Amino acid sequence: MATPSVTELTLLKALWKGQPLSARALHASVEEELGWSFSSTRKTVERMLEKGLLVQRSEQGVQVYETTADKVATLAAFAHDFGRRVMELETPLPVTMFTGSKLVDQQELAQLEQLLQDWPLDAKE
Repeated sequence: MATPSVTELTLLKALWKGQPLSARALHASVEEELGWSFSSTRKTVERMLEKGLLVQRSEQGVQVYETTADKVATLAAFAHDFGRRVMELETPLPVTMFTGSKLVDQQELAQLEQLLQDWPLDAKE
């Protein structure tokens, strides 16, 4: 599965909080943050479908979208990338950095910590 872009991550976060969502509902949930038109959201959703980040299905005659991207693994990949490329760290970011996040619960936080600790040092980005 492809790594999402930063803007794709915004759509994934909206879906993790309340999937399945129609394209209109998804757009409404990210419109303020991204400042996009509906057509830009639709184009991004199409790209994410092509990448395998989303699946589409019909629910009561409306096309809805769900993410196929595992939330904790995706967040771990972003955290690892930030630590390595931005902060130039050779060790994992401390999981305490994520304490208080509205995106992960305690169980997911523990999973995130484990993924960050176990991240291969020679992983290709």
